[in-house]
Amino acid sequence: MSVGPRRFDVLIVGAGHGGAQAAIALRQKGFGGSIAIVGDEVDPPYERPPLSKDYLAGDKPFDRILIRPAAFWAERSIELLLGRRVVRVDAEAHRVETEDGAVLGYGQLIWATGGSPRRLTCSGHDLPGIHGVRTRADVDAIMAELDGVTRVCIIGGGYIGLEAAAVLRKFGKQVTLLEAQDRVLARVAGGPLSAFYAAEHRAAGVDLRTGVTVDCVERGAGGGLAVRTADGGTYACEMVIVGIGIVPAVAPLLAAGAEGGNGVAVDAWCRTSLPDIFAIGDCAAQANRFAEDAPIRVESVQNANDQAMTVATLIATGDVAPHAALPWFWSNQYDLRLQTVGLSIGHDDAVVRGDMAARAFSIVYLKRGRVIALDCVNVTRDYVQGRKLVEQGASPPRERLADASVPLKELL
Repeated sequence: MSVGPRRFDVLIVGAGHGGAQAAIALRQKGFGGSIAIVGDEVDPPYERPPLSKDYLAGDKPFDRILIRPAAFWAERSIELLLGRRVVRVDAEAHRVETEDGAVLGYGQLIWATGGSPRRLTCSGHDLPGIHGVRTRADVDAIMAELDGVTRVCIIGGGYIGLEAAAVLRKFGKQVTLLEAQDRVLARVAGGPLSAFYAAEHRAAGVDLRTGVTVDCVERGAGGGLAVRTADGGTYACEMVIVGIGIVPAVAPLLAAGAEGGNGVAVDAWCRTSLPDIFAIGDCAAQANRFAEDAPIRVESVQNANDQAMTVATLIATGDVAPHAALPWFWSNQYDLRLQTVGLSIGHDDAVVRGDMAARAFSIVYLKRGRVIALDCVNVTRDYVQGRKLVEQGASPPRERLADASVPLKELL
């Protein structure tokens, strides 16, 4: 008598924030069916943001970044199928296949795979000593080599690159940071914030260069590495860290017929175009009212958790409002706490509140006179009060926005 594939009422592919939160929320909402999480890493679900901050710095051991204690999952009858990568989805049969050939059936599938670090494609991209920062294993590999490293070349001036640079300077490493665009944080912030962070990193000793593209990576003298740039520059180092974004991990879904491209397309309830398949987190492209209803992938823990709650509530109760949460983000670099609320994409004006030289200020982004986002550096009060301005699309007088003595709550 043959035995068919194992089947779960809800199968979650991806053991990051979104996948873990979906399973947790299902149980919190009273869902009594079987749940399994398939993860391609061997570790139980853990927090990702500390990897380039507290974990790399050695300030938090791994057990302190676990999303839940290891025993939690068994206590909630949530099965963890770890160290397995899903490579094929059969939407009609409601089955997935893992890399090792195992077949798993599902009633409903939640795709929460996030993405993989975008790699260099130039000559020498695969040399030893070149690292991404996406998983615990990535950071453990960096930490294992650091004692023998004096010089580090970081490629990419987004959050990951800048956070890694701050930690490595704390360790006393010589850090060169190369950014292809004309400023750091170009995808996520306006010019004033980019200039501020560039100045802070240079003041901390980072050799930060913008408008520089990598031509190749070569073996350097003494077994090290040499990063060569298109403008003829050569940067000798013992380690290269690449932080140039992610590639959403959606190939099996797209191959199964799901709509999408740069991520898998989902509706306001995180449903893909395939029956009984949802997608959440970094890999999901969804219309966002804070981006004028354009489909966008929001790469943040908050977004993954909020989408997970939407899907879990829908599955458990059948009744839920569409996902419409306000995006927010944060970053720690040196003694600077950056808190962002909203999406500054397409802003046509930026108002600075406070004294940038004092390292405590906010930047309010406007579009056609309406507040669409804030970047708050060491000013938590503005971050908390500014949320309502973004949610309501408020249009306060510009001069009042610029007056840091005026609490933002008075401008609603």
